[in-house]
Amino acid sequence: MQHNGHSANQASYRVRVSGDALRFAAAHFATFGGEAEPLHGHNYAVAVEVEGGLTPDSWVIDFGELRAVAAGLCRRLDHRFILPTRNPHLAVADTEDGWEVRFGERCYRFPRQDVVPLPVENSTAECLARYLAEEVVRELLARGHLHLRSLRVEVEEAPGQSAAYEASVCTD
Repeated sequence: MQHNGHSANQASYRVRVSGDALRFAAAHFATFGGEAEPLHGHNYAVAVEVEGGLTPDSWVIDFGELRAVAAGLCRRLDHRFILPTRNPHLAVADTEDGWEVRFGERCYRFPRQDVVPLPVENSTAECLARYLAEEVVRELLARGHLHLRSLRVEVEEAPGQSAAYEASVCTD
């Protein structure tokens, strides 16, 4: 059977979720060119789009399930300091009572509960988009969504400025 030039099993559909449940407020500072921004925060907005074939029930994925996975990740980041643990320009110490972060002469000490350590190189919107995409893929695959082909996550850190990350979903 042909639909718009594609066979039914090769057709590609996209599902996208965004909205209030996919928002978080977080503090960070990014490093660039040997410098570091001042500590500041953003009200981030996230959109997640998955692409794949249809299930036997004729959908790519339930909107509610995709939103729930992404919203759980946003809640983890909400009202926290985003700590990029793979940033080569930061000296990061996991201390007994929290986190110590150094950049040159600057030293920050954060209570453990106020920090979300992420395995990223920088706390840029690009790295946050990649981190969120990898986590969403991991969770969807664990839930048995093996028919998905790609996933795209967009992170808006302020109106009019966002970064996106797109990756294939490998089910091998």
